[in-house]
Amino acid sequence: MRHSIYTKFILGYILFGLMCILFMNIWSTSKVKSEIIYDKAKDLYNHGNVLVNEYFPDNFSKIPDDYDLRERLREAALLNDAKIWVIDNNDNVIYNSDKGSTITKIPNFDITSFGNGYYMTGSFFNNFSEKTLSVVIPVVGNFKTNGYLLLHVSIEDISDSATGHLHIVYYTFVAIFGFSLIIILIFNFVVFMPLNIISAAAREYAKGNFKYEGLEKFTSEDEIGRLGVSLNYMAKKLDDMEEDEKKFISNVSHDFRSPLTSMKGYVEAMKDGTIPYEMQGKYLDIVLFETERLTKLTENLISLNSCDKSTGRLNLSTFRLYDFIKPIITTFEGKCEKKNVKIDLTLGSKDYYVNADQSKIQQVCYNLLDNAVKFSKEDSTIYIKIVDKGEKIFISIKDEGIGIPKESIAKIWDRFYKTDLSRGKDKTGTGLGLSIVKEMIKAHGENINVISTEGVGTEFIFSLKRIKK
Repeated sequence: MRHSIYTKFILGYILFGLMCILFMNIWSTSKVKSEIIYDKAKDLYNHGNVLVNEYFPDNFSKIPDDYDLRERLREAALLNDAKIWVIDNNDNVIYNSDKGSTITKIPNFDITSFGNGYYMTGSFFNNFSEKTLSVVIPVVGNFKTNGYLLLHVSIEDISDSATGHLHIVYYTFVAIFGFSLIIILIFNFVVFMPLNIISAAAREYAKGNFKYEGLEKFTSEDEIGRLGVSLNYMAKKLDDMEEDEKKFISNVSHDFRSPLTSMKGYVEAMKDGTIPYEMQGKYLDIVLFETERLTKLTENLISLNSCDKSTGRLNLSTFRLYDFIKPIITTFEGKCEKKNVKIDLTLGSKDYYVNADQSKIQQVCYNLLDNAVKFSKEDSTIYIKIVDKGEKIFISIKDEGIGIPKESIAKIWDRFYKTDLSRGKDKTGTGLGLSIVKEMIKAHGENINVISTEGVGTEFIFSLKRIKK
């Protein structure tokens, strides 16, 4: 049987209360009684000591006949609710405040039974039927012990006093234990109920219901509140990912189905003679073009898959950026001439050296520059800027093209994602270029950022580790 956190908390709380009560019964009761007995014995000893020092005559044997002293002893017995005895060295009781007592001698009396203390508990050498606290004060005269003053108090009376003190402790504990129920109420409202809401939301998310709005009420800044907000944020992201996955499947299907359908139709038309022999060359060029698109798409998928499997398999080398970037720019001269696009290269120095995987950084620059040319307006300029900042080299590729819509900026790194603006202009792209760029830069432990304004242009900036030579 599974128990909730709330049930466990209640059980733990009850167990804590029972353990406290058990502790008080076993330890506190004994400790309180011991302390009260000690305090009572000390109080009796002080009173008895006053009597011995102030009222006892030097001649100890006159006590039975000294009426005033006997009255003092009787008053002291009433005041302390005790029985007072005076015994001589022969164990004879020469005074007893209890007039109804017939005890005249204590034959088994042994002062060493008190040990190093001045009191003992028990039946006092079998002279009492109930447990008694007995305090002894030696009566000294002429530098010798003439006898002893004994004060006896019933332990039952002391136990009643201890019980009264313990009742106060018990009542206090019960009150505190009752007030501490507020903690359970706070736990219920602050922890248990929010956790139940979070648990219900998690079950809905597990079912795929990412639109569940049960966590919208979490606005507190504590740990539970932040957990609810984080889970709600995760659900929204998962919902977005689900939508992106649908778009991804749609895009992939379209990117594969369109060229395959086109190729199949042209081949069948050539086979059955619908397309005359003299025109087959034109349509074979179309089939070849579509084949190249599929090949490029497959290569990009393989390249992206290799980035996923390992970010540490880099063939690092040191090379000069100027010698590296010029050939890449040269490969785009033909595309740039068709749109009358110029490329403006600015370097802080021709002697910038970096340590990186040259082939992967070449692909990064190629993909970014290809996008810049593809989406640039006619008669515009692409700016490539390379500058150093400390131990980093920053490479910027900026175009004056169509730009990226604000809501699409965070998604451009997703695989097969294409903005609505780019979809109509990009007939040959696979939607994987920026995903590959992101993974390759990430494999180098560097960052890439994008700044874009729709209708104005886009700038990509990435960093590489600088090597000084």
